[in-house]
Amino acid sequence: MTDVPVKRFPALEDLAIVQHGFTLRVPGLDVKTDRATALERISGYHQRVLQGLGPRHLRIAEQIHGNGVAVVDRGSSQKTPGVDALVTNDPEVVLGIYVADCCAIYFVDPVKTVIGIAHSGRKGTEQNIAGMTLERMVAGFGSSPEELVVQLSPCIRPPFYEVDFAAQIVTQLQAGGVRRIYDCGENTGANLELFYSYRVEKGLTGRMLGFLTLTKGDGSLGPSAHHPEI
Repeated sequence: MTDVPVKRFPALEDLAIVQHGFTLRVPGLDVKTDRATALERISGYHQRVLQGLGPRHLRIAEQIHGNGVAVVDRGSSQKTPGVDALVTNDPEVVLGIYVADCCAIYFVDPVKTVIGIAHSGRKGTEQNIAGMTLERMVAGFGSSPEELVVQLSPCIRPPFYEVDFAAQIVTQLQAGGVRRIYDCGENTGANLELFYSYRVEKGLTGRMLGFLTLTKGDGSLGPSAHHPEI
């Protein structure tokens, strides 16, 4: 089985308290089919990547393009219905979000040792799923927005899409008090060698998996200065 390439984000790599990744397109894998079949074909590749994290419990969201957020732990169901974002402080859990043009938003609180991940496309962004995830971390775990590190994944952007929802997500996070926001700036519609794109491939495509988990032990506080903040 060909290894699936995995993208890492420097701002998150600098945080010793988390491990993360964003799987890219699997070379040569036929995913010109419906979502369920595509995920079935690609799941083995994703499982191999997650195995590299050691024994973990994968927790995913149903992803209904809404703004629901759930707190999960090792006792939760693998898939939480009715939500588009997950939050945890359980180091045995790895949070996962599937995307193919939508944005996977990674939230890390290195002070309270809490993480979150959200699925934000056009509809989710209109409903401020990023802000709702932030609020859940503040209310549930005492997170301070100014302490958070937030990373945006590759997603579709103009001119391949009519709305720049990545820019809207950044604005929402800034309005919520987040200071350390990082956007890789990559456009899933512009590079089908690296990414799956629902819009460009007319719905017949695979999915990237954004994943985030806590490491076990003490971590450093925050990214180094050479990474450009927004």
